[in-house]
Amino acid sequence: MMKKMKLVILETSDIHGSIFPINYGTNGKADVGLGKIATLIKKERSHNENIILLDNGDLIQGTPLSYHYARIMKEQQDNPMIILANELKYDAAVFGNHEFNYGKELLKAAVSESQFPWLSANILDVKTGNPYYGNPYFIKEMEAGLKVGILGLTTPYIPNWEQPEHIEGMHFEDAVEAAQKWVRILKEKEKVDVVIVAYHGGFERDLDTGEPTETLTGENQGYQICQEVEGVDVLLTGHQHRQIFGKEINGVIVVQPGNNGRVLGKVTLDLNDQSGSWQVVSKQSELISVEGIKEDRSLLKKVERYEKNTQKWLDQPIGKIKGDMIVKDPLEIRLGDNPLIEFINRVQMEAAGVDISNTALFDNQSPGFPENVTMRDVVSNYIYPNTLKVIRITGHDMKAALERSAAYFMQYDGEKIKVNPAFTTPKPQHYNYDMWEGIDYLMNISRPEGERIVKLEYQSAKIDPDAEYNVVMNNYRAGGGGEYFMYKGKPVIKDIPIDVSELIANYFLEKKTVTATVNHNWKVIHD
Repeated sequence: MMKKMKLVILETSDIHGSIFPINYGTNGKADVGLGKIATLIKKERSHNENIILLDNGDLIQGTPLSYHYARIMKEQQDNPMIILANELKYDAAVFGNHEFNYGKELLKAAVSESQFPWLSANILDVKTGNPYYGNPYFIKEMEAGLKVGILGLTTPYIPNWEQPEHIEGMHFEDAVEAAQKWVRILKEKEKVDVVIVAYHGGFERDLDTGEPTETLTGENQGYQICQEVEGVDVLLTGHQHRQIFGKEINGVIVVQPGNNGRVLGKVTLDLNDQSGSWQVVSKQSELISVEGIKEDRSLLKKVERYEKNTQKWLDQPIGKIKGDMIVKDPLEIRLGDNPLIEFINRVQMEAAGVDISNTALFDNQSPGFPENVTMRDVVSNYIYPNTLKVIRITGHDMKAALERSAAYFMQYDGEKIKVNPAFTTPKPQHYNYDMWEGIDYLMNISRPEGERIVKLEYQSAKIDPDAEYNVVMNNYRAGGGGEYFMYKGKPVIKDIPIDVSELIANYFLEKKTVTATVNHNWKVIHD
C-alpha cells in the first residue's frame, strides 16, 4: 500500500535583530519582527504535523535592540535573538554574513546558547579543512521513516566585508563546490530522502532567463547551485532581502523571505512512499505576510527587559544641532554637498586624523538629525555596526571610486534625474553611493558611465593619478564592499575599532552643540 505525507518547511531569513513590531526611528508601529512571525509559525504548526523550521542567517544583528545587547548587555544576559529562537524551537540555523559583525566571542556565545545546531558546510577551519563550527548538515527523521537532510551554506564573499579578526582562522569555500561535495554525502552515505539546501546568499541571475543580473563575484550563487548541484529538492535563500516564491529552477523549488520578519517563507512538499522509498511528487513555495497579524505577546515578554533598556538608552539626550541636518529628500542629499553628510565625514576625519573622508546616506528612510539629538537619532541615521579604516590609495583609485559612485545615476535624459536600477533592484543599495569631504569634485551625469568625474582636486590642485592619499572610510568599503574593487588590498594605515555610531554619539557628548556647515566641495551637474 502506498503511503503519503506532506512536509512543510518554514524559513526565516535576514531577521536582523527585529523582534518587536516597531520602527525604532519613530517608535511607530510596523509590520515586522519575530513577534509577528511567531504567530504565523504557531498557526502553521496547528495545521501541519510535519514541519521543519529553519533560520537562514543574519539573525543576531540589525536593530538598536541587538546593538544595545551586543555593546552594553552581553556580559550580563543571554542573546535575546537566541532566547526567542529556542522558544520557537528552531530545528537549525545558518550563518549569515552579519553574524560576524560583533566579533567571534559574541558569536561563539550565541552558538553555545542555541538549543539547535548552526550549519556551516563551507566555513572551514584553516588548519584542519573541516567545517569551522562542526555542523555541515543536520538530519531530521520524520514520521513513517522519512529522512530529511538540511545542508547549510553561507555566501563566501564575507572576507570582502568583515573585519579580519572577526573571521580569523576561517576559510570561506565556494558555495557550489561545497554543495556538490556535501549533497553527495547526504544522498549516498546518509541515504536521505529529501535534500534541503539552506543558503545565506541569493541569485546572481534572472530566475527565468538565466541572464546575469549583477557582477558575477560569487556573492550570490543560488542559480548556479540549482543548475550545477544534483540531488537538491529545495533551495532556501536570503541575503538579498528579496521576496521570491512560486519559482522552480531546474526542478529545484526556491524561496526567499525578504527581511526584518515581514514575511515567513513556506515550502510544501507532497511525498509518496512506494516500496520503501519516498519520492517528492509535488512542491510549492509561498510567502505569508505578517501584515495585520497580532504579535505573540507571550513570546515578547521573554525579552521585554531588553526592549525597556534599549528604549531608555535610545532616548538619552546627547547634544544639539544649530542649523538644519534634516533629510527632506534623499535624492537631493545625494546631488550636492549638505550639512548631514559633511558632519559625518568630519566626525570620521577627526577620529582618524586625516583630511579626506567618504560616507553614504545608507537608506532612504534616514531622517537626519533634529535640533535635540538622542541616541535614537544616531542609530536611525548610522544603521550599521561599521568601524573605520584609513587606507592609502592613489589618485587613480580615487577617480575610479568616484566613477563607481557616479554610476548611481542613470545618464541624464534632459527630463529628470533617475537612480540606476543596479542600485535599487533586486535589493536597494543606496549605501553604495559615497559622498566625499576633503576633495573638490564635480559629477556630470549627462556623460556616459566611467567618464563623469569632470573635476577632481585636492587643496586647489588637480589630483595626481600617481600620488598617494590617505582616506578614511568604513570597514565594509575599505575591504572593497559594494564593488569598490580599487580598494582591495590597499595598505591599512590606521584601524579605528570603535563603531561609527559610537564615534558620532561621543562627538555630540563632547561638543554638546554642533553647528551645521556646508562648504559645497562637490556637486552633481548635467549639461
